[in-house]
Amino acid sequence: MTTTNSSPFQGVILAAGKGTRIRPFSDHYPKPLLPVFDRPLLLWQVEAMRELGISDILIVIGHLGHRVVQSLGDGSKWGVRIRYVEQEETLGIAHAVGQLEPHLDQPFLLFLGDIFFETKQLGSMLEAFGREGVDAVLAVKVENDMAAMRRNFSVEVGENGFVSHVVEKPRYPRTNLKGCGLYLFDVSIFDAVRATPRTALRDEYELTTTIELFVQSGHGVVPAEVIEADLNLSAPPDLLDLNLHVMRQRGLSCHIAEGAQVDPAAIVENCVIMEGARIEAGAHLQECLVLPGEVVRAVKARRSVFASGQEVSCL
Repeated sequence: MTTTNSSPFQGVILAAGKGTRIRPFSDHYPKPLLPVFDRPLLLWQVEAMRELGISDILIVIGHLGHRVVQSLGDGSKWGVRIRYVEQEETLGIAHAVGQLEPHLDQPFLLFLGDIFFETKQLGSMLEAFGREGVDAVLAVKVENDMAAMRRNFSVEVGENGFVSHVVEKPRYPRTNLKGCGLYLFDVSIFDAVRATPRTALRDEYELTTTIELFVQSGHGVVPAEVIEADLNLSAPPDLLDLNLHVMRQRGLSCHIAEGAQVDPAAIVENCVIMEGARIEAGAHLQECLVLPGEVVRAVKARRSVFASGQEVSCL
């Protein structure tokens, strides 16, 4: 597939995190490389950018970064150009963005690589960026679950339609507009990145602090309600639930990939069985995920993930 380079935007995916909470999977996979249905999470994001005409993509890598390079290569297979930037220390999202400054000379669409996004009219972010006085666009979702608000960041909007404040993990959210880990920035954001201090919350360089500095220095930031669902990969049950979610969104009650083998004497119900997996006689699986190449013997399991030769319970 050929690569065209006509977009005025570049793409960025942050994929450097260690993913300690999703062990044991992250011992063998970088978290953004974990499989979602039929392809790695990262590839879903690469394809979303390509659909917007963005073909020049940088991926920030760290933990097991060589696996990302091996998996995606130079991107030509998917009609894009992929380059890699290494974040040697994981000191927060703003720190990861800061590593990109020498490599970006156009506005850039930024995805957090451990979140699965279902979007509507994603291109409207690019259109909003073209408005006078707009230097950044934040993808947001109206969120009525206050617990979910407290796990993310809130976005407050003034009467003029521009963002007035963002608050990381607000204890008492003053709005139900949730930031979702998808951003469009002008390169002037790097001035704010360099001015970003470490926060007391996690002793990291938080991107929300950067955005707040950007807003308070007079830059125009607007929200875009383009997110229908944002599903984080944080812990083992998230990987199971995400795969089951995508399966059900496709109207399926079970998914057995081409090349997977299920013995006629095995029972699989509401499961995702990935390529090259083998389910042997006597196995009874309910709401399970079996990663590529895994062998499941005569076991009875409910809400488990089979990966790297072991069963991980997600009950």
